[in-house]
Amino acid sequence: MADATYVAEFIDGPLEGDFEQRALVRGEPEKRVGMVAAVDGLESLFWYDAVDQRDVGGQLRVRFRFDATDSDPVESDEEND
Repeated sequence: MADATYVAEFIDGPLEGDFEQRALVRGEPEKRVGMVAAVDGLESLFWYDAVDQRDVGGQLRVRFRFDATDSDPVESDEEND
């Protein structure tokens, strides 16, 4: 039986360097994923688009690029003294 999961690799944006095991949808990896992450204690929604895929040691791995246009803003509130 074929593996029903793949590894998502986030190559840029707020989740750069993160990896996540995800389920295949109808036998295929997703083309676009929405990820919720906390930035400075606030939950933000970040959208990522698949850019390529490859087999690594028998496991499907898909690289995702950050879509800043559709995502919540990534801003750090710096103290203005």
